[in-house]
Amino acid sequence: MTKAMAAGIARDSSDTEDQVQIVGRQIWKIVPYVTKYWQRATGGLIANMGARAFDLIPFIAIGMAADYYNPDNPQFTNNQIESFVSSDLLPEIGPIGSAEIGFGLLILLSFTALAIFQGLSNQLWQSVAYKAQHDIRMDATKSLMEMEASYFETRQTGNLMSVLSADVAQLEDIISDSSTSIIRIITTFATAFAILFWMSPTLCMILFAPLVLIIPMVIWFSTRVQRRYRKQRESTGGIVAILENVLSGITVVQAYNATSFEMDRIDGQSGDYRDQAISAAFIRNRFIPGIYVVAGVSFGLLVSAGGWVMNSGEISVGQFVTFLLISTRMTMPMFILGMLLNQLQRGEAASRRVFAIIDLEPSISDLDGSENLEQPITSISFDSVTFAYPSTNVNVVNDVSFEVQSGGFLGIMGHTGAGKSTILKLVEKFYQPQEGEVRINGRNISDFTIHSVRSRIGFVSQDPFLFFGTVKDNVAYARDATDEEVKLALETAGAWEFVDEMEEGMDTMVGDRGVRLSGGQRARISLARALLMNPDVLILDEASAALDAETEKRIQQSLFGGGNGSNGKKRITIGVAHRLATIRNADEIISMVDGAIVERGTHSELLGNDSVYASQWAIQTGQIQTED
Repeated sequence: MTKAMAAGIARDSSDTEDQVQIVGRQIWKIVPYVTKYWQRATGGLIANMGARAFDLIPFIAIGMAADYYNPDNPQFTNNQIESFVSSDLLPEIGPIGSAEIGFGLLILLSFTALAIFQGLSNQLWQSVAYKAQHDIRMDATKSLMEMEASYFETRQTGNLMSVLSADVAQLEDIISDSSTSIIRIITTFATAFAILFWMSPTLCMILFAPLVLIIPMVIWFSTRVQRRYRKQRESTGGIVAILENVLSGITVVQAYNATSFEMDRIDGQSGDYRDQAISAAFIRNRFIPGIYVVAGVSFGLLVSAGGWVMNSGEISVGQFVTFLLISTRMTMPMFILGMLLNQLQRGEAASRRVFAIIDLEPSISDLDGSENLEQPITSISFDSVTFAYPSTNVNVVNDVSFEVQSGGFLGIMGHTGAGKSTILKLVEKFYQPQEGEVRINGRNISDFTIHSVRSRIGFVSQDPFLFFGTVKDNVAYARDATDEEVKLALETAGAWEFVDEMEEGMDTMVGDRGVRLSGGQRARISLARALLMNPDVLILDEASAALDAETEKRIQQSLFGGGNGSNGKKRITIGVAHRLATIRNADEIISMVDGAIVERGTHSELLGNDSVYASQWAIQTGQIQTED
């Protein structure tokens, strides 16, 4: 285990700097996603190879036609033409006078076959690419969702969104376009080399010899441009992250006249993207013209040497025409090679970011041998629990011990930073303590799977989050609930009154993050979402902070009238509150200072102690005057 993992900080490969830039170091991780659909991929491979073969046949036919029409060429006899046009490639077309039609039909059929095979190849490979893209995105999303809360403390949401959208889309281009380009280059070069070497080994060597110059050019290009593309992808994520923050907090931006400030931030990120893109383009625009120069050398030598080779009798005029046509066809794969390497380097940068997420390993996960929590939660206890957040290593919970049973209500109070909310996060297993144990039903919480524990806990945070959708969608989140069940939860949470007054009732859209509702309304809908679960444990983290006193009182009467949930099931309630009236009816209240419990008892007992709790109660109820 690394130090980072021991401290509870999940690292990924994007946290480290590049060493040596190697083409394909990360891209090869795409292969398992492609081979999953090997039937389609194989079909696409065969179809692409067929397309390349039919792409070259017309040039052979043109060369044969050139010899046939050449009156000075006695070598290309009628028997040779008749033998060719009556082969399996064409149906019988009649007497030798129909040879001209045979050449035309051969070319037509070749282009027809090319169209069919190329279309089939494109369809098969693109379907593989879209399926693989979907699988990669789902794996990356699943990996993120399984990460502990500390991972997201140091990362921007917009940056992660950029990886899941733009970077994954880049990998789809690699599979659908780059893969077919690789097949095209290999097939075209191999087939053309075989044909050209058979026609004239001398001209073949003259043509291919200068192409070895491309090798050092490829090495030069690949070792310089990849880092620029990685920085470019990171800048894209930075832009998305800032825009996501600005648009989410647009009211704050406008209220503080911060438009110019945010524009400067966006300008900085966008300018970094621009500079990296220009740098990469500068390298790319020296590499691709270099390929043109090498191609010019090859074809210049070919044309210059062609006359000498024909005079030697090694090749006929028609064959030389075929040789030239096939050679020019090879220029396209050479230029595709330049674009391919450019695309692969972009894909390498995207792959690095995507697979850094897929390869994440959460520091908080189910232990080997952990079991599902099948029985209801009847008790929660802390036994000398000490905890420090990984990013600070400063204890925020110090030697805390307590226990709460079914039907019990535990209240937690303290100043900001006292460790109240941290206790709730430990119950939810968002974090795990460095010392001591959190126990459920008398057993260490780690004995049970995280999913089974959380499925029995209803959690309402101090900053209630609503998803874009309707009121019903948010209350019945991730559950199949009837309208009656949703209504009951809304009534219990004190939300039905305002929901019923809405024109569309439960079908009212709440907007992004619930922006169309007030803070109090969002809090009540969030509470209804937790109550719909009918949980064994209800955790309230400043859940009533946005409620007025009257609404809070009604909700408390509904929640704690008998200490029961629906169906008469007793539940455990743990509530954190600054407003002490929220927890005054708790069976036990613990008062915290700097992560430690300094006093505990009922409301009346703590008032009698005349300590921290009593002081705060007096301030909030106006029984004493505070100094300015």
